[in-house]
Amino acid sequence: MKSDIEIARSIELTKIKQIARETGIPVEHISNYGRYIAKVDENQIDEEKVQKNNLILVTAITPTKAGIGKTTVSIGLALGLNKIGKKAIVALREPSLGPCFGMKGGAAGGGYAQFSGTSFAAPFATGAAALLMEWGIVRGNDPYLYGEKVKAYMRRGARELPGFDVYPNPQVGYGALCVRDSLPI
Repeated sequence: MKSDIEIARSIELTKIKQIARETGIPVEHISNYGRYIAKVDENQIDEEKVQKNNLILVTAITPTKAGIGKTTVSIGLALGLNKIGKKAIVALREPSLGPCFGMKGGAAGGGYAQFSGTSFAAPFATGAAALLMEWGIVRGNDPYLYGEKVKAYMRRGARELPGFDVYPNPQVGYGALCVRDSLPI
């Protein structure tokens, strides 16, 4: 059986311009970030089509050994929808790097277990991001909400914790998150 890296290296990547053409996005309306990544001009968003279609947000799930659960589910979902004739596109963000490496938390069956800051904070951060995206995109309060804006909203709602002077802090990141304080209302 091939290893994961052998499988990954055996696949020929599709150039982003080809993907744009296949999905009906004019290549002159994308900004390339290399051969395989691009941003689409937001003027290409057709509000009528948006209202007639669905958005599926895949957020926090049970952490996996390699931290690939959401990626696997998202790609599998898009492939499955395309297989049954639906037009589906998946957008993935880069993995986070948590601030609390080596943090201890409760373990199944009692006692303590070792967690990275990412695995411990991921359900809270992804849940908060999902709520912000629902508020913005799904409910129409910020229909062009994108990753950097979500991050800015989340930082806005972070509260410093007592005993820490520097932020972001290697132990607690930006502090405690309050989604209510993150919303620009």
